[in-house]
Amino acid sequence: MKRAKRRYLAVQLEIDVVPSEKELMDAVWGSVVKFYGEVGASLTRMSLISFDSSCRVAVIRTSLEMLDSVRASLVCITDVAGKGVSVHVLAVSGTIKALLKKF
Repeated sequence: MKRAKRRYLAVQLEIDVVPSEKELMDAVWGSVVKFYGEVGASLTRMSLISFDSSCRVAVIRTSLEMLDSVRASLVCITDVAGKGVSVHVLAVSGTIKALLKKF
């Protein structure tokens, strides 16, 4: 069986009130499901690796095949827990170590 290739995204939030990790991932999953449906969302194999609330930067893991879909969904997020937000992808990498060096 072939190992699934993963990619890590560094995502920055522009928001006044810092959301919790659960609120952030609820917004991300909601956006992916809205645009690609339940089946498409399950193919992303997305998970939150870390969230630094002081810098408002999150590291999200996803599958390589669905990377472009996840990036498109992230840009479409306009609110997290009822607060307006703007989401920017800072960097994409194949390893967390390389990702942290990029930003």
